[in-house]
Amino acid sequence: ATKGIENDTLMLMSEVLVDVLGEEAVPRLTYLSGPSFAKEIASGVPTAVTVAGESEEAAARVQKEFATVNLRMYYTHDVPGVEVGGALKNVVAIAAGAIDGLGFGLNTRAALMTRGLAEIGRLAAAKGADPLTLAGLAGMGDLVLTCTGSLSRNRTVGVELGKGRKLGEILASLGHVAEGVKTTKSAYELGQKLGVEMPITEEVYKVLYEDKPAKQALYDLMTRPLKHEQR
Repeated sequence: ATKGIENDTLMLMSEVLVDVLGEEAVPRLTYLSGPSFAKEIASGVPTAVTVAGESEEAAARVQKEFATVNLRMYYTHDVPGVEVGGALKNVVAIAAGAIDGLGFGLNTRAALMTRGLAEIGRLAAAKGADPLTLAGLAGMGDLVLTCTGSLSRNRTVGVELGKGRKLGEILASLGHVAEGVKTTKSAYELGQKLGVEMPITEEVYKVLYEDKPAKQALYDLMTRPLKHEQR
């Protein structure tokens, strides 16, 4: 299982698979995403996720084989929407964790998550997705879990950055991969390539790769030019 944006090519995983396997593989490919910590699934905690695929028949087979009383699966044909949501939520989770690490309140985190979802939707739309997909399990659902859950490694990285620790030190002590660190770089570059406005991703990039203080990054987000909410 894998997700994210390939660092060198800036391709989504579905694009990588088609590049390797050819277009003829598309009807057989499905993609699973949603608010689902593996530890909780293994423990039998009731969970709902999204299965994406261009072939509804293939997705239905996955639903039939893997759905249980504790694992409910919904289908969508919107592969890029599901993929972008699954990748970018990790970037926003780093920012949300930094807010917690800085000691700011729930208002701040809620605003960050909401604007983060809008940012994810813009990039998804630029990749041909339906922005409404991001209102579902693979978007808002996964974002809420990753930004607030204690099992979220990306949120943990953000919390420690907010406390002033250096990224290298944090990653060395984490003991696990925090996907959002590399995804931030890919998402930042992809946004620039596609001309998508991504201020949160840009600030997270600067914190991770340019050693910008998290508090300054938040200040710069809060003092951006005022604008219409739906833009």
